[in-house]
Amino acid sequence: MELREALQQISDIRQQMARSEVFRGYRSLTVGFSGVLGLLAAGLQPLWVPSPASDLERYLALWSIVACLSVLIAGTELYLRAKDNESALARGMTRLAVEQFLPCLVVGALLTVCIYRNAPSVAWMLPGLWSLVFGLGIFASWRLLPPPVVWAGLYYVACGCGCLRWGQGEYAFSPWQMALAFGGGQLLCAAILYWTLERKHAS
Repeated sequence: MELREALQQISDIRQQMARSEVFRGYRSLTVGFSGVLGLLAAGLQPLWVPSPASDLERYLALWSIVACLSVLIAGTELYLRAKDNESALARGMTRLAVEQFLPCLVVGALLTVCIYRNAPSVAWMLPGLWSLVFGLGIFASWRLLPPPVVWAGLYYVACGCGCLRWGQGEYAFSPWQMALAFGGGQLLCAAILYWTLERKHAS
């Protein structure tokens, strides 16, 4: 019983230490690549989905591919870094970072499915809702990340509100909504990670 309690205390201490450290698992190159991918998808949208309002399935397929590729690349990098790192603290921080950000991805996916299946008439709201949910994911993770990341969270929230305010009617499903929200947001995150972590570390 004492051994079990001791092991639990050690686990709790490691978790507290992980919360007090800055997580360095997210890399600016990977995050920036997802932003560039978003910009490319926005540029291709008018060609691949000329009429998103009447071809919602194709529109969702495009941005689902972008989301899945971004998650796959980031997840693979996190997994490989955690696997090669012998530090139990580093592995704990990686697990904690995933646990904090994963709910926003799950909620975003469920929200998309629910609107697509039950309320396609309000699907024009999806870019704004995606941006808001992603911003909440950043706020949920900010204690593990450099403090300036809060600005990226605010950027996503502002873009989400802007999409809901102006992204309707003739501007519904405009590719520039996702270009500014996701492409711009990820590039901003990449710049923050580089200037606050990687640049200082390199110097």
